[in-house]
Amino acid sequence: MPHVDIKCYSGRTYAQKKALAAKITRDIAEVFETSEDSVSIAIHDIPPENWKEQVWDKEIEPNRGKLCKEPGYDYED
Repeated sequence: MPHVDIKCYSGRTYAQKKALAAKITRDIAEVFETSEDSVSIAIHDIPPENWKEQVWDKEIEPNRGKLCKEPGYDYED
């Protein structure tokens, strides 16, 4: 039962989010050899000015080395 929780800058349309969720669902089902019905996806809008505090500091930085895909950017204090 894969669940994906995506956080992104605000501004994407509902249609863009639905298209992304459909592509991710197909890929997860194929790679994990499971049904598309078992996949759930949440997409959260984060204002750019809140990204560092809400996402970088709480989810990305503390999990460096455990992320399956590391970001190609960094924050300097």
